Amino acid sequence: MSSTTPLILASASPRRRELLSYLGIGFTVLPANVDESIPETIDDSVAFARELAARKARWIAARHPAAAVLAADTIVVSESRILGKPADATEARTILQGLRNRPHEVTTALALAHGENLWQEHATSHVYMRDYQDQEIDAYIAGGDPFDKAGSYAIQDRHFKPVKRYEGCYCNVVGLPLVLAQRVLERASLTILDLNPPALPPECRLCPIQDPSNISNPMIQP
Repeated sequence: MSSTTPLILASASPRRRELLSYLGIGFTVLPANVDESIPETIDDSVAFARELAARKARWIAARHPAAAVLAADTIVVSESRILGKPADATEARTILQGLRNRPHEVTTALALAHGENLWQEHATSHVYMRDYQDQEIDAYIAGGDPFDKAGSYAIQDRHFKPVKRYEGCYCNVVGLPLVLAQRVLERASLTILDLNPPALPPECRLCPIQDPSNISNPMIQP
């Protein structure tokens, strides 16, 4: 693959678009039209996320064979149950109450497709929520923020601030682990800028994917 290969981000997420832009490469956005429904029972949540990311990447790649297609899928797992995007306010409230003052896992799987080739990575972070109040949940839901997010929350939210601390990659919880995105692009021989330009989020300097000695982090509000 040459450096002139166009890159497509197969996601409608504004958070993934913002994160990918930190790498300093050009790309276009074209969401994949695939079924993202979560089955009632699942044996391996990581394998499910990897398969769904691959399905998204291949769906776009089949229609744009000249491009490299980067796709991602983020899942939130609490007590062996996958928490998807809430269908309504009632479900969002139930999810947020269930996560309150407790830990859970967030996994983002990445897939880069080009022609018949597929490169994949994934990261898992452990997230510990603070003991927020029901009134805070109601205000968060009233603002409409939970409805496009797996687990009904955003770690980077400046007002709700739902997370007390996390272990692992911060960008993974947001929706696109930048170190792994850079890794799959390099494996595909797609030239990109230096991994650590000044514009990267400060949390990337603490990412344990780069430095395994960085394991547990307090919540750093942007």
